[in-house]
Amino acid sequence: MSFIEVTGFIFGIAGIWLTLKQNIWCFPVGLINVIISMILFFDQKLYSDSLQQLAYIFLLSYGWYKWHRGERDLLLTVTYSSSRLLTMIGAAVVLVAILMGSVFEKYTDADVPYLDASATALSFAAQWMIARKKIENWLVWMAVNLMYIGIYIYKNLFLYAVLFFVYLILAIAGYMEWKKQMRLDVIKSE
Repeated sequence: MSFIEVTGFIFGIAGIWLTLKQNIWCFPVGLINVIISMILFFDQKLYSDSLQQLAYIFLLSYGWYKWHRGERDLLLTVTYSSSRLLTMIGAAVVLVAILMGSVFEKYTDADVPYLDASATALSFAAQWMIARKKIENWLVWMAVNLMYIGIYIYKNLFLYAVLFFVYLILAIAGYMEWKKQMRLDVIKSE
């Protein structure tokens, strides 16, 4: 375990915990985790993961803005995604995974190009869903975390495998917490 892996682990746990609590500080803490992880993943030839971290800089910035400003200056609340939105997200995930996997398989020495690209595409979708406070983001993160646990064990990044196991537990807790918040919002509106 390197210093960079340990530091990424710490900021990763803090960022997800703050997200679970719907605390806006999840975004700057997440940005620190992303920069550290981008360096680590590039060094490990996980190019989709490294590219994913670069994209997270924009997605986290977007989320920070959305949570700070809210929808039309109202507080952004947790909601369900429509079936149309979920279909569009699913189609985008498949397309991005195939394209990224193909590029990294053909033009790089990536170890697991399609698995890495699939987890990355799902992560993009989940991060966008967080910015919009869509509850299904936690379900997507559960699948992503399971995928990454396997990838990181394969790559001997055991601390990151543990980190993603903790992320899995936090995703379950996040889903339950946001679901509870949705029920409270319904009660308040009655």
